[in-house]
Parts: sequence; structure tokens; C-alpha cells
Amino acid sequence: MSNLIDLTLSELVTKIKSKEVLSTEVTKAYIERSKLSKKLNTYVEETFEKALENSKKFDSKPDFNKKLPGIPFAVKDLFCTKNVKTTAGSKILENFTPTYESTVTKNLWDAGAILLGKLNCDEFAMGSSNETSYFGNVISPIDDNLVPGGSSGGSASALAARLTPATIGTDTGGSIRQPASFTGTVGLKPTYGSCSRYGIVAFASSLDQAGPMTRDVSDSALLLDVISSFDPKDSTSIDYKRPNYFADLNNNIKGKKIGIPKEYRVEGMPDEIDKLWEKGKEYLKDCGAEIIDISLPHTNYALPTYYIVAPAEASSNLARYDGVKYGFRAEGTNLIDMYEKTRSQGFGDEVKRRIMIGTYVLSSGYYDAYYLKAQKVRKLIKNDFDKAFHKVDAILTPSTPSSAFKIGEKTEDPVSMYLNDIFTVPVNLAGLPGISIPAGQDKNNYPLGLQIIGKPFDEQGILNIARSMEEKINFKNNINDWWIK
Repeated sequence: MSNLIDLTLSELVTKIKSKEVLSTEVTKAYIERSKLSKKLNTYVEETFEKALENSKKFDSKPDFNKKLPGIPFAVKDLFCTKNVKTTAGSKILENFTPTYESTVTKNLWDAGAILLGKLNCDEFAMGSSNETSYFGNVISPIDDNLVPGGSSGGSASALAARLTPATIGTDTGGSIRQPASFTGTVGLKPTYGSCSRYGIVAFASSLDQAGPMTRDVSDSALLLDVISSFDPKDSTSIDYKRPNYFADLNNNIKGKKIGIPKEYRVEGMPDEIDKLWEKGKEYLKDCGAEIIDISLPHTNYALPTYYIVAPAEASSNLARYDGVKYGFRAEGTNLIDMYEKTRSQGFGDEVKRRIMIGTYVLSSGYYDAYYLKAQKVRKLIKNDFDKAFHKVDAILTPSTPSSAFKIGEKTEDPVSMYLNDIFTVPVNLAGLPGISIPAGQDKNNYPLGLQIIGKPFDEQGILNIARSMEEKINFKNNINDWWIK
């Protein structure tokens, strides 16, 4: 068992295709380990029996032309999966079973992957610690006191704990890259429009994007090949010629110009983050890249802009949850009373907070002062990146302003929690691709990540840079399986 779960996604694909191992063997190994890992609270829905059945079907009639042949796979519970419960971490969708499949997960199953189950997440992807889920906190496999990050906390924890060979998350303001940084894994947020949003439970429609979460950069490239596709069912999906990310992956970045934005040296940033950033620059120089200082002058406005735009869109998107057609319904004396009680009882505190903020900034008399102004500032932030990319090929920043924090440490201070996304949010506002790779550890041996930001649709470029750095860093995630008794 241990041997199989230690293999990367691409290694598993190679072994299955060469008939060294069976899909059934791999699936059993991951199911066995997942059953021993309940303490982490990563799964909210298990489909183990169906996964075994599907792996046996694959082995009886294998198709080795598929990119993920018989690979077991757990996914964030924000993706609608046909006939499999999808909750978005919320009471209001506690018993919701979709009758259709999200495009991203359909791409996975079409490529040969097999569903192991659905992974815990912050309620409606609103959170940076996976503490807002209706189904309870997810625990980091790094330490039993630590959050795994959020909102894709269940995905990051399951990946780092080797309960799935890879997974997919969603990233609205950093929800793939921040938990990846906290758990010593790789998280890629593709360009907005690269991966279909069809069938993903919406948080903020102009920001949400699905992306790979993997153990190494090669696996992210392989997974991006599968999940990135044009989808006419998603009006924001972009039809462009996608590279073969995995086949074209290389570590030749000689002559590449990498920008270092001065505005990302924020007040109060720990020395160890600054030192990590300096090391990152040295790694890049060793790979033959050129380091160039740049300015992104509107960076300081990114967080306030995001926390106006995202809640405004959430307020609109979440208006559909009223207890009438599906999901949780509270008893009421009349229709209005039922609406009020359903939404009051069905949503958690953080979701209600963001709905209220969003409703406020969209209300009469405040729309121009807040929402419209935020959209104008968003444009300025994008312009900053556009100007920078005239000078550089990519940008290097820390992924997060600190390592993972303790469970409960920031729950009473929403602003402090929101500051965790200070380095990731600008990327979403500008619709750019960004990848977080594990790059070191703090004094407590907790993982720290570095983020590479690329030009629109230049996922190949940042994957190549990340791969080059990965080889130099040679990060080892030391997890001792403390949760398994």
C-alpha cells in the first residue's frame, strides 16, 4: 500500500499503462488509507464502493490511451457530480444531489479517472482556513493544531496526507494557492476562462476558477491538460489553442525575465518569508533567469477591492438558495417567513456576513461609492500587471504572508483572516494564472510557498519556471502519519 500511495500522479499513470499495477490495487490502497484518516475530516461524501466497482471495470477492459487511466480521484465538494451529493460545505445544500455533471469533473471521468469521494471545503468557498464548513474543521496533516488553509482545505489536506494522488480545487481569491502553501503541495490557478465554471457552485462569478492541486509541478501540467477546455455551456470560457502542458514541460528558463514587485514587501511580514523570497530569487538566477525590480502601485487596494466585488457577486449568486426548489427548507408560517428562516438557519456566519456586505455595496446610494469604484480600481490593478508584463515574463512573490496558523486563532478576527490572501487576490482580480510551489519551511518546520504569476494564458511559462525552481529547491514534505492509529 505505502509504495503505491507514495507515487506521483504521473508515476501512477506510467505504471498502470505499463501494466505494472492495476487500477484496483491503486484504488484499494487509497481507500484503505482514507478509512484510517477520518481524524483529518477531509471527506464529506465517500464513494468507495462505487470506486472499487469502476476500477474493476477498467481493469477488465483497460483503455491505456486515456490520460488518467483508472486513477482514483477525490474532488472538492464545490463541483456538481451527477447522482453524488454536492454540498459546497453548507447546511443549505446538505441533501442536494445534482442531476448533472460539472464540465471539469466530466473531463476527469472522460480521461479515465475514478471518483473516490467529495472533499470538505469552506462554506461556499468563503474562508481561508476551512473552519467555516458546516461539516466541521479540516485538520492539516502537518500538525493537529494547524488549519490546512482554505477554501480548498479538504483538498489540500487529502493531497498532503496521500488520500488521493491529486485533486482539483477552486480559486476565487487564493483558495488553491494558499492551502497549497500551507500544506507543502503545488497549487495552480489557471487564467480566468481556461477551465469551465459550468457545474461549479458559484461564489463570485468573475473570479472563480478551477485548478489542479498536486504533489509536484509535472502532475499539475498533466492535470491541466485534462481539465482545461473550451465549454460553450460557460459564457466566460475562452476558445483558444491550448498547449500540451505536460509534453511541453521543460526546465529551460535561461534568459527569462522575472519581476519582483516592491509593493509585496508588506509591513509586518515575517523575516522568514522575506528570506524565502530572497532564496527564490537566487534559485531563479541559478537557472539562468534575470531578476528585475518592478512596481505594481495599486496592490494596496487589491484586498478592499476584492472584498467589495466578491461579496457583491456572492450576494447575487446566493439569492437562489431560498428553500423552494431544492436544498434545506425551514418551516415557516408563510412564504416570507419560510424564506427568512431557511436562509438564516441554512447559511453559516461567514456566508451571512459576506451576503450582507454584498447587499450593502449594491444597494441604492452606495453602488457608485463602493461597487462601481471597486470595479474601476480592479481595472487599474489589471493595468499594473499589463505594464509589468511589457518588461518581464513572470512575477515572483511569496504565496502567503505567513505559514499555517492554529485552528481558532483568527476566527474572531475576520480582517486578520482576510489578510491571508494579500498576495493571491490581485491575481484573481486581474484574471491571471498563478502557481504556488513549496519552497521551504519556517522555524517550526511548517511549509512555506512561493508564487509565480504569469501573463494571461501563459500557464506553460509559469509551469516551466516552477519546474525549474522545484528541481533546485528539492522540497521534502515530512509528514509522519500522526493521525493514523
